[in-house]
Formats: sequence, structure tokens, C-alpha cells
Amino acid sequence: MTRLPVRIAPIATALAAAALPSVTFAQTDLVPVTFGTNWLAQAEHGGFYQSVADGTYADCGLDVTIVSGGPQVNNRALMLADRIQFHMGGDMLQAFNAVREDIPVVAVAAIFQKHPQVLVAHPNVESWDDLKDKTLLIGDNGFTSYYQWMIAAHGFTVEQRQPYTFNPAPFLADTDVAMQGYLSSEPYVVEKEGGFVPNVFLIADNGYSSYATTIETMAATIEQSPEVVECFVDGSLKGWYTYLYGDSSAADAMILEANADMTQDKIDFAKSKMLELGIVDSGDALELGVGAMTDEVIGDFYQKMVEAGVIEDDIDWKASYTLDFTNKGAGMEIKDQ
Repeated sequence: MTRLPVRIAPIATALAAAALPSVTFAQTDLVPVTFGTNWLAQAEHGGFYQSVADGTYADCGLDVTIVSGGPQVNNRALMLADRIQFHMGGDMLQAFNAVREDIPVVAVAAIFQKHPQVLVAHPNVESWDDLKDKTLLIGDNGFTSYYQWMIAAHGFTVEQRQPYTFNPAPFLADTDVAMQGYLSSEPYVVEKEGGFVPNVFLIADNGYSSYATTIETMAATIEQSPEVVECFVDGSLKGWYTYLYGDSSAADAMILEANADMTQDKIDFAKSKMLELGIVDSGDALELGVGAMTDEVIGDFYQKMVEAGVIEDDIDWKASYTLDFTNKGAGMEIKDQ
């Protein structure tokens, strides 16, 4: 990949509110950009750290800084304020809502082909349908989004839902209780604290078809600096292939440094689950490459959310993303090395 001899529009780093002046970069210069994640550093961010660690971003002309999210951090707001250039989105509901609110945020790639939201159950729960007889601990955000889909599409009830307080103790104490979870979080805690391997049900495997861990940027960035967007997307996708199938030690070290509560065994657990369940590399990504998005998948999810009453059917959902920077197989050769 060649470096970027690109004239960029005024942008600002996460450390400076004032925009950088427009400037033409020489072939040997790197364009500084900042990528904000939506949570603390973890294996689910690994491909981005990989591309910083091994110089993949630098190879095409970017000097990338990763800024961690967290409970008191709103990196998406920083992007809206032109403080950072790229942001790690959640799922496509966020993208749809941005369009509804007339916010010019655009998803340019989807790292997760499958949403990592799970329901965690005791070993006596053998199937998704068995969950209908259990009390389900679901947080407020989940109740207003994917749980409404579970009610509409699968016959779950409002009555069986109880609020989830991010405390696994009620679940551990009662085999008739199941709880929401993030693929690499609650299942890991249950194994460590409960002393048993729970049954884990991925909502994506039961029809919740949203992409997740998207790469977002502003429409103005796409218009003014498409070469920067292309480099960041291509570099990120290559980083994800290396992180999953190559030597990820340098990226893991960066994650451990960025998150004092992270441990190598948590990273290893998360990576194994991403590979086992095809979170990143499955579906259309097998042919189009990691980061794949299609009109069909996004349209299907939009209709499901409309039918579940999560959103109104008045959104120009195709304005929430672009396919101009993905679906090109960037980095696929790394998997076979």
C-alpha cells in the first residue's frame, strides 16, 4: 500500500480542540488521526491496536492514536465535535438513530458480523426456547432494543424480564434465572466465580442480524478526505486478520497497558470466543473480507427493528452507511499465511 500524498481538510486531534490547518503532506509525512473506542481496551478492539503496533496504519500514511472509551467517556460526542476523526460504533441501531436525528455520522465498515450480545444460562437450559421459562435479567438498554425484538419475534414476555444490575450473584444463586451478557465478559465471570461453564446463547445466532463494532466517521470526512478513510479502513481490516490469525502479542501488550483491569487470560478467552463463534470472520466476510457490510443484511435488520416497534419506519436507513470503503477483501491473504 502506498502512503498518502493527500491534502486533508481541517481536522483536530483528541488533545486539541482547534482544527489543524489544511496542509499538503509530503510522501514521507504521516497524517495524524484519532480513533475513539466505545469502551475500555480489550480483545474486542484488538485489530485496531494491532495496526498501530505493527505499523500497518503507518504503511499507508496514517499516524493513528487510539483513545479508550469507558463509563465516563463519550468518544462519539468528540467525533461530532470534530475532536476525533473515527469512532467505534455499537450496532446499526445507533446508525439508524443518527439518521433520524439528522446527525451526519456514517458507518464505513463493520468489524463484527455477529452482535456479541448473549444470554447466559445454567447448564439445565439446553436451548434458546428453554429460556422462555426462565426469569431473564435484562438491563434497560437491552429491554428497549433487542429484548423488544425477542418479544416480537420469539414470544418472550415483559413479565419474565427483571432489571439487570451487572451483578451476577442473583444468576449464580438460582438455576431458574438467566442473564444478559457480553460474549467475553459474563461467561468468563461465571466460569471463574461460579465454577461451571454456562450455556451461552448468541442473539445473533437466533436472528438478531445487526452488525456491531462498526467504524464510524463524519460525512464531511468522507467527502473531504476519502484517502484517509480508505487508509484507516484498509489498515484496520488488515490488523484484524493479523490479530486473529497471526502474532498478536504487541497488540495485547498495548491493550494491557491501556486497561489496568485487563489480564492476558481475559484477552485469550475473548479471542477464543470470537474465533469459535465467528464474531468477526463469518457470513459475508468469508467472501468479501473482514469488515463486510451489505444492503441486504442492513435492510433485514432495519425491518426487524420496525416490526418490533424499536424504531419508526420513516428513516432513510441507507444514509446510515456506505459500502465505498469495504467489501474489497483487504487483508484476506494474511489469514492464509
